Amino acid sequence: MRYFVTVPAGEFTMGWDGGHPAERPAHVVWVDAFSIATTPVTNAEWAAWLAATDAPPPAFWGAAGFDAPEQPVVGLSWDEAVAFAAWSNARLPTEAEWEKAARGGLEDARFPWGDAPPNGRFDAPPRVGSTPPNPLGLRDLSGVCHEWCADWYDEGYYAVSPARNPRGPGAGTRRVSRGGAWRHADPWSPVAHRSSLPSHLRYSDYGLRLARSG
Repeated sequence: MRYFVTVPAGEFTMGWDGGHPAERPAHVVWVDAFSIATTPVTNAEWAAWLAATDAPPPAFWGAAGFDAPEQPVVGLSWDEAVAFAAWSNARLPTEAEWEKAARGGLEDARFPWGDAPPNGRFDAPPRVGSTPPNPLGLRDLSGVCHEWCADWYDEGYYAVSPARNPRGPGAGTRRVSRGGAWRHADPWSPVAHRSSLPSHLRYSDYGLRLARSG
């Protein structure tokens, strides 16, 4: 069963002045209340979507090491992620929503759960729930898979971001993704780290997490 937690409306500090240029400047934004799933979407959930629709399977579907029902589904384009979210009566989180939820009130922590990364890393997408929780009970926010967000990506967006409910630039060539992924040499991305990818690509470390308004 898919579990959601409510993230209350309020301000938080987005970004990190000590990070990469795209993470600067740290800035205070207000985000309205929303709910977000505690873990990424799984292969089991995606199988239900395939059974109910004529959608083609994602890249790596059924491949050894990627086929456990409780692993996060990966190999998704942005459009596939959006379509699944709509079918699930949900949507992709905005980048600001993702970071607010991932921080869980730990404004100054480097990672969603605190200041230290876990020991080791995964050799393939692990079963969901494999990382420490943050204060909201969200897991797999780093070290597991990149998660598509709703926004277009712009490295300099933080300098012009609105103070309430930022939703990214109006157009672009890449979509935002968040969360460190198993495939990287250092999978434990800090909570403020930003990544992006052209929306049509389907990588073995790209999945999604559902959000809902209100």
